[in-house]
Amino acid sequence: MVDLRSVVGAVLDPELRVVTIAELGILRSVRVQDDQRVRVEITPTYASCPAMDAIRDDIRSALREVGRQDVEVVTVLSPPWSTDMISESGRAALAKAGIAPPHAGGGSVTVTLAPLCPRCGSGRTEEISRFGPTACQSLWRCQECREPFDHVRRF
Repeated sequence: MVDLRSVVGAVLDPELRVVTIAELGILRSVRVQDDQRVRVEITPTYASCPAMDAIRDDIRSALREVGRQDVEVVTVLSPPWSTDMISESGRAALAKAGIAPPHAGGGSVTVTLAPLCPRCGSGRTEEISRFGPTACQSLWRCQECREPFDHVRRF
């Protein structure tokens, strides 16, 4: 029997192609209803995330590859997604790809910590632009190694 959660969880995020939707924490549930229909619940990283249509299509494609044709992908907004939902393996994959993951934990803490450089590990970093390659990212530069890097902003 195929583990459908593993199949869906392995779908890559279309904007951050180094992490899966399970690692990113947007996959909420995968259930089989009436022995046929697969219901998948996902949560966007933010309300108007442009990647959601691509994620839905990729989920349907992944399930079709394992013989599941009747698929319902539902968007769940509560509780809202936060960067605390990114798994440790997801944070490691982001860092390995040169993308600084957001600091873990903190909940409603309002202190903003500069990200560590994913290349040299220095905490001496500066924001170059609040706007990065996706709406979830900003552009930073390390003051030690002088390399620019993307940073997944904390939500």
